[in-house]
Amino acid sequence: MFALIRIALLAAAAPAFAWSSEGLFGLAPCALCLWQRWPYWAAAALALAAVFLKPARRLLGGLAVLAILSSATLAGLHVGVEQGWWPSPLPGCRAPVLAGGDASLDAMLRALPAAPNKPCDAPTYLIPGLPLSMAAMNLMYALGLAGLASVTLPRKEIVA
Repeated sequence: MFALIRIALLAAAAPAFAWSSEGLFGLAPCALCLWQRWPYWAAAALALAAVFLKPARRLLGGLAVLAILSSATLAGLHVGVEQGWWPSPLPGCRAPVLAGGDASLDAMLRALPAAPNKPCDAPTYLIPGLPLSMAAMNLMYALGLAGLASVTLPRKEIVA
């Protein structure tokens, strides 16, 4: 049962850290950044539910691992967008592009979104000098957390 609580806390820590980095470091998230947070919240909820629902403990623990892996998948997609390997699938992630050849100031202002957004292909680096974007760090964290959960959850304490 301790393994489930640990997984829930570690899963909730990732989006909590991302949210706090916005306020502490002034980082602006893009749409893909925000999408990567939801699976962590789902994993935390599933792991906590597994603590209290003994008959479904193994199933809920496995679903928590899958939720964490879905955040890793989104992070991998985001890293690919940052590296220019493929375009972002989300329209909100693209920088505004002028349609046609109209380059007037009025046309540029009309092309801007109502709320400013950060393009997903612009990596955000948390640690100066470390060439790992927040998306790449999330990918490593999610894979590590999924590995930890996969190793610790099948043990006797989750079944008992």
